[in-house]
Amino acid sequence: MGERQALGEIASWLGGDIEAALGQIRVPAYVLDANGVVRWANARAVELFGDFTGHSFRELVAPEASPVARTEFTKKLLGKTRTSDYESTLLLRSGRRLPVEVHSVALTDGGRVVGVFGIAELDPLRSPMESAPPAELTPRQYESLHLLARGYSTAQMAQLMGLSPETVRNHVRGLLRALRAHSRLEAVAEGRRRGLVD
Repeated sequence: MGERQALGEIASWLGGDIEAALGQIRVPAYVLDANGVVRWANARAVELFGDFTGHSFRELVAPEASPVARTEFTKKLLGKTRTSDYESTLLLRSGRRLPVEVHSVALTDGGRVVGVFGIAELDPLRSPMESAPPAELTPRQYESLHLLARGYSTAQMAQLMGLSPETVRNHVRGLLRALRAHSRLEAVAEGRRRGLVD
């Protein structure tokens, strides 16, 4: 076998069916056409987000995450980048928001981009959020507020959010400024007063 055999040839040689395998993995996977329309989604994606085949991927993305998702899709479509990895928030069937890490790659035919294949990596430690962040908070500040309200330390927050402790501190500093609070405790109290956390 040659070094660079096509995946389909290798699957055929092994006697496997790549599409069936991708359909059953427990990570949401999808294929978009060049217009951003969902043309294929595996069983896990349908289970979490519903059957959006034939709909724009933008319908799956929470409004606050839409600008980044659109930019990353357009960069691949224009050939500015072949792959991208970015944080996003997707809407579950229930309407709840699910923080994910999106990993996607441009699909090409003869050098022309014809679509995008991607997966949405779920973090089992990060639970879906009930609502969008308020206008004055970024999604990460809102998530930080919820974790502070549960009593998490900076180190614990960094682990749960998949960020460095310094990045978490930056989000917390931004949260304090946005809520005009002088301490984490005061931020949680203000968040509760505003109805942002329980």
